[in-house]
Amino acid sequence: MNDSLHLITWATVLRGLSILAGGIAVAFLLAFGWRAIMRWRGRGETSRKLLSQLIFWVITAFAFAGAITLVFPSINPVDILGGVGVISIAAGIAFQTVLGNMFAGIVILSRDQYRVNDQVKVGDNSGEIIAIRLSSTVIRTFDGQKVIIPNTIMHSTQVVVQTGYERIRTRIGVELDANTDLERAVSVAEQAMKDLDLVMNEPSPRAMLSAIGTGTVTMDLMFWSGSRKLESREATDVIIRQVIAALKESDIQLATSSPTINVYT
Repeated sequence: MNDSLHLITWATVLRGLSILAGGIAVAFLLAFGWRAIMRWRGRGETSRKLLSQLIFWVITAFAFAGAITLVFPSINPVDILGGVGVISIAAGIAFQTVLGNMFAGIVILSRDQYRVNDQVKVGDNSGEIIAIRLSSTVIRTFDGQKVIIPNTIMHSTQVVVQTGYERIRTRIGVELDANTDLERAVSVAEQAMKDLDLVMNEPSPRAMLSAIGTGTVTMDLMFWSGSRKLESREATDVIIRQVIAALKESDIQLATSSPTINVYT
């Protein structure tokens, strides 16, 4: 023990500090380079930030372990790894759920399938992602509630990303009287949906007959709009107003027995 203490000199301390400083510098450069590569590949800001921080702290931890073994020669690197292994096993048993969420968070961030500000549906929760953390993802629902979802659930369940693409298609089912002029109804509906500000003209809106009921025929109005929830809702509102007004103006009858308009996004 005393021999070990005699080996601790200012020179070894300075060498240990230099190793630690060099390790931190290498960690910073690698984290910066990784972040630049991920930015070049178009990855999200949250993914770039958290994964680069993870790289920085892992390399810094190895540099710190190397500096400690240099300053205190009696400490064997194998003993450090063994101690870390024992602690890791104990922590894994005690914090199994927390570590599971963290590893799931690392996988989610590395895949970068959805990002902050994306609008998603997870189970019964629909809303906008406001934060992706290592252990959880925070969603603000469309009615203003804050929902915190563990990353194990985000990783293992189906996640519908509404804003995964720039546009989405919406389908509105309108019930017509079976005795009306169906070809004319389709033509009038398609004409009414053209050149609307909130509706995309390419692909062009379509009206198609899709189902037959008791004295009724269902006509589907299909159109593309921006993918965000408000954009699709506003486009749906405009389509319903314009098409119903055009059908009435052309004396095309809606179903008289419980007429319904169904919206599918």
